[in-house]
Amino acid sequence: MVRIMHRVVFELVIDEDLRRRLRLAGGVLALIGLVGVVLPQFLTLAVAVLAGLLLVLAGLVTGYLTWYGYRSSGLAWLKPFVLTALGLLILFYPLAGAAALGLMLALFFLLHAFAGISFALAMRPLPGWGWVLFSGLLSLAIAVIFLVGWPFSSRWLVGLFLGLTLLFDGLSLWMLAGPAGRR
Repeated sequence: MVRIMHRVVFELVIDEDLRRRLRLAGGVLALIGLVGVVLPQFLTLAVAVLAGLLLVLAGLVTGYLTWYGYRSSGLAWLKPFVLTALGLLILFYPLAGAAALGLMLALFFLLHAFAGISFALAMRPLPGWGWVLFSGLLSLAIAVIFLVGWPFSSRWLVGLFLGLTLLFDGLSLWMLAGPAGRR
């Protein structure tokens, strides 16, 4: 039996313009992540409130379209009602919303880990690939810890783990940019 293995090889050219953009994006992500690590309850509530607001907005938009398109159909009103009601529930009970968001974030961290680890292994010869791998492995550890402690610690875990992920994503981008004087 012949085994054929393919390796994806690509060249990433990091010029000075891209290096500045990597540092800027990395710094902003790291700063937001640091806020989440220092004030995890704040970031948890901010994420829950933002999700609630977006759901209410989505409910209002679909309600508007239903009013002008399918007003007479009772079934057409189900989606706007569910979106608006779910958004309002999260806005009025953000801690329960944070617990639900916790499960979604656990899934996010699992997917983020898979993507980060895959990307790091694909770019392995480049400098800084280990930091991208570390970020992916950290996301995997966060997903496991989150699933074990859910739902009791959702108040602070959502903000803390999201903050840690953003902090290490920012640091990995910063490290991928390399030293300031390198050309």
